[in-house]
Amino acid sequence: MARITLGLGTSHSPQLNTPPETWLRHGEGDKRNPYLLDKTGKRTNWDDLAMQAGDSMAGQLTPNQHQARFDRCNRAIAQLQSTLKEHQPDVVIVFGDDQGELFPEDCRPAYHIHWGEELANMPTLYTDSPNPLWREAAWAYGVKGAVVPVPSAFAKHLVTSLMADGFDVAQSRHLAPGAGVGHAFGFVLGRIMNGLSIPLIPVVLNTMYGPNQPSPARCFDLGQAIAKAVRSWPEDLRVCMVGSGGLTHFVIDEEFDGQVISALQAKDSETLRSLRAERLNSGTSEIRSWLGAAGALQETSLRMELIDYVPCYRSMAGTGVAMTFARWL
Repeated sequence: MARITLGLGTSHSPQLNTPPETWLRHGEGDKRNPYLLDKTGKRTNWDDLAMQAGDSMAGQLTPNQHQARFDRCNRAIAQLQSTLKEHQPDVVIVFGDDQGELFPEDCRPAYHIHWGEELANMPTLYTDSPNPLWREAAWAYGVKGAVVPVPSAFAKHLVTSLMADGFDVAQSRHLAPGAGVGHAFGFVLGRIMNGLSIPLIPVVLNTMYGPNQPSPARCFDLGQAIAKAVRSWPEDLRVCMVGSGGLTHFVIDEEFDGQVISALQAKDSETLRSLRAERLNSGTSEIRSWLGAAGALQETSLRMELIDYVPCYRSMAGTGVAMTFARWL
């Protein structure tokens, strides 16, 4: 039967993919970011955050700090690359979000699985961005229009098994010309697979856009249901589960991140399922992708090893991305 033999977790921010000399420019963009949330999950703005932070961020924003954190992130990504290459799974199942690359604003399913024979990679969020920093980061999200193989029968089995278990999952077999999966999946293709050709199944979660964001508990339970479907597949397949995105951003909250990481390491399903949904909005909403992967890995013997947690601050307001990299072995 199929079995889960590996798990990976990775951030996928464009800040990872531009030189540390540009990070303060990313921070300048945060002054206009309408999706800044405070540490209670309430909408705020850059000026209020900067006033609250005072001078506490000054030591976080030096060229040496940015270079050191950039280097740590790249070492962690290299370790994820080598781990995937060493284990050579037959299939990679990626939990990730969509930010308008695949689904338009008026049609966002809570979860979606594509089960066609192939899938196009479409990192247009970055390649076509008006933001020059995002265009500079586009190289990391795979080749635009590249065709990714999908294990169609296995992916269809996941859909039918999820439906039988009470998950009303959206599905597709064919996509419109020019459509394809976005950055959450492209980062895995471009930087984590790093040239490896492994069939991929995308599990697209609506992490960001209300009112139909799945709850943290539902994301975790979805992962468990996918693991059940994997175990019921009769063919001998080695499956890798990947959570793509997160952790806290665009306002970094190291304390909250620490709570999530500790619960992931301990396989503390109660804590993971009971995370407050109001904390999982804006960029931080991508923690839902980690919850899906964690749910899938919950009943395995694999344990999470934190490769690195790198809070990459980029402004005096405490904005940035808490880059996180992990593997389940």
